[in-house]
Amino acid sequence: MQKLIAGIHRFRKQYWSANKELFRRLAEHGQFPEVLFITCSDARVDPVTITDVKPGDLFIFRNIGNFVPPDSENLLEGTGVAAAVEYAVEHCKVRDIVVLGHSDCGAIKALYEERDHFAATPHIGPWLRHGDRTMAVVKANYPELSPEERYGITAKENVLLQMENLRTYPVVRKAAREGRLHVHAWYFEIGTGTVLRYSPERGQFEPIREEEE
Repeated sequence: MQKLIAGIHRFRKQYWSANKELFRRLAEHGQFPEVLFITCSDARVDPVTITDVKPGDLFIFRNIGNFVPPDSENLLEGTGVAAAVEYAVEHCKVRDIVVLGHSDCGAIKALYEERDHFAATPHIGPWLRHGDRTMAVVKANYPELSPEERYGITAKENVLLQMENLRTYPVVRKAAREGRLHVHAWYFEIGTGTVLRYSPERGQFEPIREEEE
């Protein structure tokens, strides 16, 4: 906790002091984020740091494995993802949704473990069921891969499936039809700091280039 407290004092003295006007506007006028950013809870994956944006730019939703259950499952289980998506799209009017997966993801590795391994933590096993469809895709399409290779492919395929799941949400379909919303699949390589985007045209993940800004 001492590390956090010291950080709060630095924030007040340095960052907040240099950005008083920004925080004044945010306090007076509310939030107007342009992007809903859905990513993993992994402590090494920080959307604000990765994208180098300011407070108020991103509406962030995080969970273990960056899972986006289909709309029908949210109605049954109340995962909270649907509420975040609806609020971001309908009330904040975000123009883009980014689903970001990452390398060395603990949730992805856990998909390959027996579920009874999580008996002492009864919420983890059921949550990992949201990755079962991803596992089926990987098993069907990449049977020759080693376990290490399979983790990376699984994390990327997982992002694509969560992007598909987003399109089951009525608010997302409506906004996309109206041309005011786009959904993106990204992948963060922690060790290199590289962010990849999925190209539907090429059918693969590629590094995001500066000319795409």
